[in-house]
Amino acid sequence: MNALALELNKALAGSSAEKLLSELGRRIYFPKGIVAQSAEADEKAHRFNATIGMAIEGGEPMILDSIRSGLPSLSARESVAYASTAGVVALRKRWRVELDRKNPSLAGKDVSLPVVVPGLSAAISLAADLFLDAGDELVLPDLSWPNYRLIIEERKGALCATYPTFFASGGGQGFNVGGLEDALRASARRAEAAGKGARAACILNFPNNPTGYTPSLAEADAIVAALVRVASEGVALLAIADDAYFGLQYEEGLLTESLFARLADAHPNILAVKADGPTKEDYVWGFRLGFLSFASASLGEAGREALVKKLMGLVRSSVSSSSAPGQYLVLKSLDAPGAEAQKARYRGLLEARYKRARRYLGTHPMPPCLRALPFNSGYFMSFECEGVSAEALRRKLLDEKGIGTISILDRYLRIAFSGVDEGNIEALYAEIAACAEALASGAA
Repeated sequence: MNALALELNKALAGSSAEKLLSELGRRIYFPKGIVAQSAEADEKAHRFNATIGMAIEGGEPMILDSIRSGLPSLSARESVAYASTAGVVALRKRWRVELDRKNPSLAGKDVSLPVVVPGLSAAISLAADLFLDAGDELVLPDLSWPNYRLIIEERKGALCATYPTFFASGGGQGFNVGGLEDALRASARRAEAAGKGARAACILNFPNNPTGYTPSLAEADAIVAALVRVASEGVALLAIADDAYFGLQYEEGLLTESLFARLADAHPNILAVKADGPTKEDYVWGFRLGFLSFASASLGEAGREALVKKLMGLVRSSVSSSSAPGQYLVLKSLDAPGAEAQKARYRGLLEARYKRARRYLGTHPMPPCLRALPFNSGYFMSFECEGVSAEALRRKLLDEKGIGTISILDRYLRIAFSGVDEGNIEALYAEIAACAEALASGAA
């Protein structure tokens, strides 16, 4: 059991609450991770806040004009009535159209009508409810969103099996497709040995949080081929595409559509699940809206509808339905004049920040204790800290410089360049370098 959970349980010792806790209640805890570190940054990061996964311009969250102007325009039904359990039907249909538009490889493929859920975290949690039992495994790269572990290990009592995210390639680093394939096979063997049949599950999150890495087109082809090879060996394979940062690629030759599109009918033994939403795509982080969609070569229309109804049962028995006003605002925004142009402008701002960070790192060598991991997309990049504590560096930046960053596993420092205006990027990285060098000197 996690040490933080044990600490909370100790505080409840002898109380009636201790006697009433469920197994999940005993396991659950609030991690000292991104959310807690971001809360500290809200108080102390008076210069730059490079913590939370939002896009900031001039100190305020980016917001589409169509969303801002739509807030007072909703009818009474759109504002306060319950939405259907699976979501506003018009939005579900419109989002399905958007999936085809954004993912050319989906052309002609059968996909369930997306179900609306309360955000991407809920999408992952509900998918886990649907497909994972206690003791099952979910294969993840070692560099992944920390909330996966809270959902999978503590809420579900399942296990996260990891593989190294990157491997040395041509003098640089590339995505570790072989590690993913090996991890899936090993997980399937363990499942079969436990009497659960040959089965495995994985999450594919690109652009990746926390590294900001998207596979090249060749790497994407290799990932699909690897999953098909595993499935061809008789393994029932669940592949969840977490597309939280969809569409934010900043270099040529990268995968720009979801792997879900390529896996939707790749093999009868592969069930592809797409977790996405307007959170980052439409700059509405606080709306807490997401979608889950299903596809497989072995699923007919009745099978897809059965999965949708099972998911509806999970939604109904937990949150009942997702927020209606947010759904109607997103629906109106998708067809609002000028909305796509404004999204393109915001994307351009994020790309400019990425390029400024990339240029700075290319012309200003960082201290040996900081090694930039591969990044080419999304909101983030990360340093691997060698010989210094990532948490100590985070604290030094926050307490002495008023700069918020995120430490992960005390080994990696995540920088959300999405939250820092382009003109401040160089100052941000200069301060990170100076603080890291000071820590390394002290350690020496």
